[in-house]
Formats: sequence, structure tokens, C-alpha cells
Amino acid sequence: MNNLFDPKEQNGVAKARESFSGRMLTNRQFDDAMAITGILEREIKATGKFKEKLSDFAVAFARTEKFDVMKSETIIRDLYKARTGETMNQTREKLMDREANLTDEQKHGAYKHAKEVGQMIKHGNKISFHRAYAHVAENFANELGVTDVAAKSLMKEALKSVEDKDLYEWGKEQEDKYYRPQIEAEKQQRKTEHTQTRQRQRA
Repeated sequence: MNNLFDPKEQNGVAKARESFSGRMLTNRQFDDAMAITGILEREIKATGKFKEKLSDFAVAFARTEKFDVMKSETIIRDLYKARTGETMNQTREKLMDREANLTDEQKHGAYKHAKEVGQMIKHGNKISFHRAYAHVAENFANELGVTDVAAKSLMKEALKSVEDKDLYEWGKEQEDKYYRPQIEAEKQQRKTEHTQTRQRQRA
């Protein structure tokens, strides 16, 4: 979910609690169901999809709470709408519409964000390419109001266009150059500390 201390989020949670589906649940059931709506919202914003994950969580929630699966899915859908003010599909469609209507100016920032992945690996504390790529893409996606997948695609296209480099291969090169040595140094340090500890124990 969004920041739990955000007034808008708190208001959405209150509305969900007083909704038809929300009133049927115990506090624990409601908290679990709300956590699921947050996971689904994050999934939609990341990938633009939700049905498979919704189905998985509906089954799991039904099994532990002894609901039938259809009722479980209905509860999750109802609480999501009450909390966010829109259905899951409306959230998805809104992201898709923004992606389809991006301006050239908005897309122009993709190259800067692609290069930021390398900077994050280089200057960060043991940050892998996968982690840096996901972090930067999420921030870029939030700026544009699109999915993380769309943001990653724009970044990949931009680096290819400007430098004729594949973002994944380039990122892995940055990882090998800056991240791997940090990990190897950490392993060596742990090995040294372990050896010193054993030596002190024998003394």
C-alpha cells in the first residue's frame, strides 16, 4: 500500500473498513485482506497485470479463512475499490492510457534514468544491477504515471538509441566492475574475521 501515514491512505482504509465487505471481517481478516490489496496495487503499477496474482491470493485467503474462493476474490476486489476509489482494472487502464499518451518530452528523460542505473551501482554500497534497475525504473514510472515495465522499456530504448548499447549487458558490465569487487571484498573480510575468531578461541 501507499504510505500508511498519508491522510488519503488513512481515509481509504477507513472507507474500506466501513464498506459492506469490510464490516464482515474480523480485525485480523481485514488487515490481511488490506495487505493483499496493497500487494495487488503494487503488482499493477509494476507490470500492468493483476488477475493471476489476484487468483493466487484469493485461493490462499479462502483456504485460511474458510471462505469459498469466489467470496474471497469479491472481498478483495471490494476492499481494493473502497481503499483506492477505483477498481483494479481502472487502475490498470489509467496506467495504460498514460503510457499511450506520453509526450516526446516525457520520454526524453529515459536516457538520464538509464545512466542513473550505472551511477547507482558505481557509488552505492553493494548494489546489484537488478536492484538498481528496478529502483530507478520505479522512480521513473512514478514520475510518468506508467508501469515499471513501461519505464524499463523506455530506458532500454533510450540507451540503445543514444549509445547503441543493450541496457542489460551494459548494466551487467557495471555490476562486474563495481558491485562484484565489493562483494568479494566483503567475503574476504568475513573469512578473515572468522579465522581470527577461531584463533582467539584456540588461544
